[in-house]
Amino acid sequence: MSTRAGPPRVRLVQFEVKPGRPWANAERIRQAVARAKDDGVRLVIVPELAIPGYLIGDEWERSAFLRDCEAAGESVVQASEGLTVIFGNVAVDWSRRNEDGRVRKYNACFVAHDRRLIAPEGAPYPFVVKTLLPNYREFDENRHFHDARRLASELQWPLDRLLRPVTVDGLRLGCLLCEDAWDADYPVSPLSILAAHGVDLFVNISASPFTVDKNDKRNRIFAEHVRRAGRPMVYCNHTGTQDNGKTVFTFDGSSCLYDSQGNRFTAGPPFEEAEMTFEIPPATGAAPPRADSLDTIATLDAALVYGTRKFMERLGVRRVVVGVSGGIDSAVVAALYSRILPPDDLLLVNMPSRHNSPTTRNLARELAANLDALYTVASIEDGIALTDTQVHGLTLARTSGKRSRLMLTAFMRENVQARDRSSRLLAALAAAFGGVFTCNGNKSELTVGYATLYGDLGGYFANIADLWKTEVYALARHMNATVFGRPVIPVGSLTVTPSAELSPEQCVDEGKGDPILYPYHDTVFRAWVEWWNRATPEELLVWYAEGTLEKRLGYEGRVSDLFPTPAAFIADTERWWNAYQGMGVAKRIQAPPVLAVKRRAFGFDHREAQLGARYTRRYEELRAPSCASR
Repeated sequence: MSTRAGPPRVRLVQFEVKPGRPWANAERIRQAVARAKDDGVRLVIVPELAIPGYLIGDEWERSAFLRDCEAAGESVVQASEGLTVIFGNVAVDWSRRNEDGRVRKYNACFVAHDRRLIAPEGAPYPFVVKTLLPNYREFDENRHFHDARRLASELQWPLDRLLRPVTVDGLRLGCLLCEDAWDADYPVSPLSILAAHGVDLFVNISASPFTVDKNDKRNRIFAEHVRRAGRPMVYCNHTGTQDNGKTVFTFDGSSCLYDSQGNRFTAGPPFEEAEMTFEIPPATGAAPPRADSLDTIATLDAALVYGTRKFMERLGVRRVVVGVSGGIDSAVVAALYSRILPPDDLLLVNMPSRHNSPTTRNLARELAANLDALYTVASIEDGIALTDTQVHGLTLARTSGKRSRLMLTAFMRENVQARDRSSRLLAALAAAFGGVFTCNGNKSELTVGYATLYGDLGGYFANIADLWKTEVYALARHMNATVFGRPVIPVGSLTVTPSAELSPEQCVDEGKGDPILYPYHDTVFRAWVEWWNRATPEELLVWYAEGTLEKRLGYEGRVSDLFPTPAAFIADTERWWNAYQGMGVAKRIQAPPVLAVKRRAFGFDHREAQLGARYTRRYEELRAPSCASR
């Protein structure tokens, strides 16, 4: 540690960064700086890109916005009189161009001290340039920002000449921007390069969206870094929500301190704004370090409620209509909104047809009573009859005299019912209620397109669409047991057969329902969608032949109980793979924004083209013997 008197006091400002609103963010930072001065704190740290926000699409292509960010950042610099402020902002070199021909931009860390910027030792700019630009999942930084590796190459410098500490008030700071410490898969380690130059304290400013169990991995990686370097690190992250259009991400904060032995000291609660002050190293008698652990269903629940609330605030949504069927998905969605809205601003609507059983109708009514929400019943029978009268048997004619007729099949009538509920009735009810209506679809359904376009896929927001069906059940049980302390979500909704109830073949009272075998298919779909190295039917068929499929997927049952022959297993796999890669893609493109809480949420986190279903050559070779006896 440096020779300055006494251990430095550091304040982490974990706050809700407003995407695209640089002056609002700058004002929030200036207020925090003023409080720090009053408290005698000398070093204030705020997150990465805290001025502009992080997930703001191609807003970076607007020069006026860049100038606004520069001016807002300068107001923070001027607020740094008497202390040091470390903050993230876009840095613009108006004299240079990026490789796309637009003005040069850097994702940068600024260190302001006594109203001036302090540059890293020997640096060409008065800020720290981010070295590692993530380009996976939702991240797309290479699209807009120049990085330190390319800058060093342009300058014909070795990278370790560019990556140097920033010395302020006798303290040598190793400034890193988020990914710069997630370096395991990169050919360079910015943290190791900084450590070799001698650092008193590593500062990681981040814009890191929440994903289940991501913090556990970060804690392990960062702890190992500081143990190896023998120096402490502070980590400061956003709260709030940000999006890239089709996918909405929550930011949980979880800012903390790692001491030089790798112990983690949590600074503040997740999903909340907080300003936390540490002594470096922690003073004797400080709160004990936190043990690492994986996220629980309670964490997932907190992320869903927080993300939904913050997204509503950003859009100005104050009233919500939920179509409740008596099933588990709509019950969970209604229960989530009941924790955000006053009872008079939440309307639950049951929209039965002749195919809806008394069982599910009663469950919908029971749910509304338990939540003390507004409730109504609006039958779709008349609307369905009108559509049938207008379309079924409709004559089509040419001037040549040739005629034909349109006919609605039973399957078509199922889709007509689903569309009538959403596109007509729910949309009109939401307008009359002065609000919006929800999409209640889950990830299992979205994966294979088991939802009606312009029907079930309607709605302003899909807040459980990153949860597999089995996780929806787990969330319902958690809310009953822990959040409400009683069965607010009716027990019957947890036990009734999942069903769309659109035909006699889907009668829940006869145990008939969805074709998806959720406990098994959830594990298959997860392998296709969420695995880092995603599986295909080729891998499934190999594991099936080896007898290792259940273990590989984490399925607790026996596949042979579901599919008695190899041909049956292959037919099922291909049915859902064709749906996933076929019409399912078109439906997902037109689906509402999804609230991301796990890896590979549909939308910008799961980028896909409409290529149609396809199989590898090896799969075709492997399946041939198994299907020869069909």
